[in-house]
Amino acid sequence: MPAAELALRFDPGVVVLSYLTAAFASYVALDLAQRVRTPDVQSATVWWFAGSLSMGSGIWAMHFIGMLALKLPFATGYDQAITALSWLAAVAVSAIALRVAALDRLTVKRLTLGAVSMGAGICGMHYTGMAALVLAPGIRWHWGLVAASAGVATGAAAAALVIFFWLRRLSAAQARWGQLAAALVMGAAVAGMHYTGMAAAGIAENSLCLSANELGGNNLATLVAGATLALLLLTLFTSLLDARLRRRATRLQQSLQEANTELAEQALRDPLTGLSNRQLLDDRISHAIARGRRDNTGLALLMLNLDGFKPVNEAFGHGAGDAVLREVAGRMRALARSHDTLARLGADEFVLLLEGEAGEAHLAQVAQRLLDALAEPMAIVTGDASQPLRLSASIGIALHSDSPGRTLITQADSATQAVKRSGGNGFAFFEVHMQDGVRDQLELARDLRAALEAGGAGLALHYQPKVAGDTARVLGVEALLRWQHPRRGAVSPGVLIPVAERFGIITALGDWVIDEACRQIADWRDQGLKLRVAINLSVQQLRQPEALLLRLEQALARHHLDATQLSCEITESVAMADAAATERVLQRLGELGVSLSIDDFGTGYSSLAYLRRLPVSQLKIDRSFIQDLETSADARAIVNAVIELAHALGLEVVAEGVETEGQADVLRAKRCDKLQGFLFARPMPAQELARWAMQSQSGDAKLGFSDSIFADVDALTKVRP
Repeated sequence: MPAAELALRFDPGVVVLSYLTAAFASYVALDLAQRVRTPDVQSATVWWFAGSLSMGSGIWAMHFIGMLALKLPFATGYDQAITALSWLAAVAVSAIALRVAALDRLTVKRLTLGAVSMGAGICGMHYTGMAALVLAPGIRWHWGLVAASAGVATGAAAAALVIFFWLRRLSAAQARWGQLAAALVMGAAVAGMHYTGMAAAGIAENSLCLSANELGGNNLATLVAGATLALLLLTLFTSLLDARLRRRATRLQQSLQEANTELAEQALRDPLTGLSNRQLLDDRISHAIARGRRDNTGLALLMLNLDGFKPVNEAFGHGAGDAVLREVAGRMRALARSHDTLARLGADEFVLLLEGEAGEAHLAQVAQRLLDALAEPMAIVTGDASQPLRLSASIGIALHSDSPGRTLITQADSATQAVKRSGGNGFAFFEVHMQDGVRDQLELARDLRAALEAGGAGLALHYQPKVAGDTARVLGVEALLRWQHPRRGAVSPGVLIPVAERFGIITALGDWVIDEACRQIADWRDQGLKLRVAINLSVQQLRQPEALLLRLEQALARHHLDATQLSCEITESVAMADAAATERVLQRLGELGVSLSIDDFGTGYSSLAYLRRLPVSQLKIDRSFIQDLETSADARAIVNAVIELAHALGLEVVAEGVETEGQADVLRAKRCDKLQGFLFARPMPAQELARWAMQSQSGDAKLGFSDSIFADVDALTKVRP
């Protein structure tokens, strides 16, 4: 007849401790389940492995704390090998739980398989742990309670998985409280399973513990306490680390959002003067026309073009020229009414849009007041001296009839050009005959086509050096397009490029630049100079990717060049005009082997998502952001944000238009990679540049070149002086 069974008694304090341990382990499990879902496979694997150890140790510690709560009338101990096996079972069931929790969604099939697997693992851990208590006679199991404990384990596992996925739908604040409440519920379920399983164990009154001399008493308590402490420390460490990473990610995200906001605002504003740009002006004109038709009011547009502005740039530098443009904007702003629209179209072209005023007498008065305001002397600071400067302007006035808004701008421009042809410093109303100037543009377009058909007669590339941001080494040059017309003389890029774009010659002109750049690379190579040339691509070339790729491949093959010796640049506005199409074209260019760069960055509005996907290696900050670095905290903040953004994306940064040592110092302090501007050198012909390079390699220290000169050369078809 079997001996009577002992009535199992538990220490209430230790029972409560076991429940708290179970709840804490559940809280850790819920926390880790969120981290295992990171898209980074390597990070997810690390979190899964560490989480399995942490969560498994917590469950195992709870079990043996419950075993320590059991009061038996004889000395007890636990077989060490079987105890270790029970710990492995706890880690394994934790691994299963976290793996299921990392799935995108929980289906009925996944819930069933996961709950059954986890329930079996929990039971395996529990009964393996019980088996580590080796008794003679052995434990007699009450199978009804064993089945009940298995049901509790499976139910607890199913509830845990449902809670895992339920917490994902809560906000961050709600999730913390939800996680705490869920941990208390899960802890109760795990503890309930444990004590149900303990109740299923029948221990005879005359039992002896054969494992009493192994792991037991203080040794077991120390082991359990160590496991619990390790769980606590590991959780604390991961929480602190995760909180730190989250704060860092939040700061970076905030910085990127602020930079994106700044760039979005710049998309509608001229960065130099703060006036409306062409995009915003077009929108204002459209709305003004609609209001005029509705209210039967007039609309007029005044276009102002400075007389002799180019010599200011050439004589005093771009810094002085930019100061003049800001002063002009300020004087025009002082004369404009609050509901008028002021805009800068580019270079030295300004527009004043007047609503409700269509009388020629009043408009003439407005134009004269503008001329008088500009005639007031202004001081231009050059170095330590201040130069007095008086300006004049040509103003064209167009009245709206039934023509589109763009026609209004064209008419005002024609009137402006008529004033310039008559000597400037005046104003004129648009008249139909003024558009006879279109014939002049047609003639120029015809001559440009003839020049290209003659192999680029009169066209040339001039080169301006760039220097490293952290040293005085010259790393490369940017090449600027020049055209020496046989009768007109030097044709400004400001005239050449618009004509090429207006009459569909820009693609042929870009093809000539590709061929000339490759020819020049080969020529310099034969002289012993290793060069890489970057070519600015027009939007028309990007819209014909097959022709562009064929032209590049043919030019590289003809001059026996490797594709890595060529680089292509596109402006930010072109890149974002059709971001998806641009991405496809740039991917193909990257496959060809050429490097890619975003030029004039900051003058348009970039989607950071697209920018991150484009296979570019370099961003070039537009010069309009550079000229205020010494005096404007906002300019420094924007430039710093762009540099940090570029470096975060693994891109190199080039600053254009550096004119003063102060600007260079600010950019170096912000870790800008390359600098370029009048501070270092002006553009020069290719032969002169080659002589300069040869002299530098022979040791002419005055030139400031290093032996690694011309690691990068940019050949760009840009509108630049």
